[in-house]
Amino acid sequence: MSCIEIIATVGSIILFIVTFPISVFMSFKIVQEYERAVIFRLGRVRTGGARGPGIFFILPCIDSYCKVDLRTVSFDVPPQEVLTRDSVTVCVDAVIYYKVNRPMAAIVNVSNYGHSTRLLAATTLRNVLGTRNLSEILSEREAISHNMQTSLDEATDPWGVKVERVEIKDVSLPHQMQRAMAAEAEASREARAKVIAAEGEMKASRALKEASDVITESPAALQLRYLQTLTTISAEKNSTIIFPLPLDIVKPFLMGMTKE
Repeated sequence: MSCIEIIATVGSIILFIVTFPISVFMSFKIVQEYERAVIFRLGRVRTGGARGPGIFFILPCIDSYCKVDLRTVSFDVPPQEVLTRDSVTVCVDAVIYYKVNRPMAAIVNVSNYGHSTRLLAATTLRNVLGTRNLSEILSEREAISHNMQTSLDEATDPWGVKVERVEIKDVSLPHQMQRAMAAEAEASREARAKVIAAEGEMKASRALKEASDVITESPAALQLRYLQTLTTISAEKNSTIIFPLPLDIVKPFLMGMTKE
């Protein structure tokens, strides 16, 4: 300590003694369980780190202190218009959770750690999303959030700030892009439906072919199938029943008419 600092310190102690007990109310301070106090004496940080929780002592006139809240703080990143890698403009907003883990660095190394973290979060959001395609932004939100959290945590570590979580809330697309994506999805669904229908027809044709082979080998199977069909029709109480005639019965009559 310089000579001036020693004189100021001694004078502050004398002032504390002279104004006792009134000075007690000015010199003893209390911080809560979730707070820490960084004390400055004549502009220099006092050794021993941040004080708290509980009561601590400062000398009048030469000591000052700053409180730091250690609880987790959340804030919404304002919606950012981002140009993706495939040249699509999207509007994205996110929410950030952070807390101070080193009160000394949060006070000494940065003027306003909360405001600085907010500005850095908005910039990082644009930078991270600018390297992704639209499909990746829509389908890989968790990976993008983790990447953004890592980048923010590395940048805010010298400030004594720990970024705990990053969540992308919403991705807004232009209306024209929404209509184009809806039309693409509808066309894709129709194409899949046609393919599925064609596969069903193919399987049905194969089953009918196998059934016809079985009936060819045993002609009585056709009569049994016809009787089963009549049973099904009669259960529905229909007034009209179509009676098919086998070609084997009709064929001799057709041949006789042809000879005549």
